[in-house]
Amino acid sequence: MSPDFPDQLHADAPHVDAQVTAELFKLAFRGHPGGVAVITADAGSGPVALTATSVASVNADPPLLMFSVTTLSSATKVIVEADTVVVHLLDVQDLELAQIGATKGIDRFADTESWTRLSTGETVFHGVRAWLRCQIIDTIDADGSTVIAARVLQVGMNRDVTAGDTTDSLAYVNRRWHRLGDHSAIDAPTTRPTA
Repeated sequence: MSPDFPDQLHADAPHVDAQVTAELFKLAFRGHPGGVAVITADAGSGPVALTATSVASVNADPPLLMFSVTTLSSATKVIVEADTVVVHLLDVQDLELAQIGATKGIDRFADTESWTRLSTGETVFHGVRAWLRCQIIDTIDADGSTVIAARVLQVGMNRDVTAGDTTDSLAYVNRRWHRLGDHSAIDAPTTRPTA
């Protein structure tokens, strides 16, 4: 066992009694990449936005997705109160927007040329790879975070991704942004995840 890692990480341990700390949990997820999205909402008092790596598709028919937001974000209260949100699925060309959504204490809508409102009122940033207008259908309180399930009502696409192509995909792993592309593809049989 390496002295750099706590005993809790020993793979052969059949049972671990030690409490899972926040730092240990973060360490476990540090090597688990997440796709990058910006979520916008407006519950009537002005738009909010945040960057999230927790967006996941749940079902294709009907189209459902889920994501989580932490109470540490100033945008969470508005997102939870809103009936609808827009989930912007980002690629490398959208890195600046990802950084804006992840920066605390700034006006994320200061550049009024970078976004608009849909006819239904939701805020959409221009030029992102794809965006999904969603109706919130359920929320689950999860000890300082909220897990949100949403039905996709409308999709906008600016840049299509063909099957098997990873060019310019944006991922966040180990506290850094990463570009996925042909250089990072692994030549192995393709299978679909079961979950």
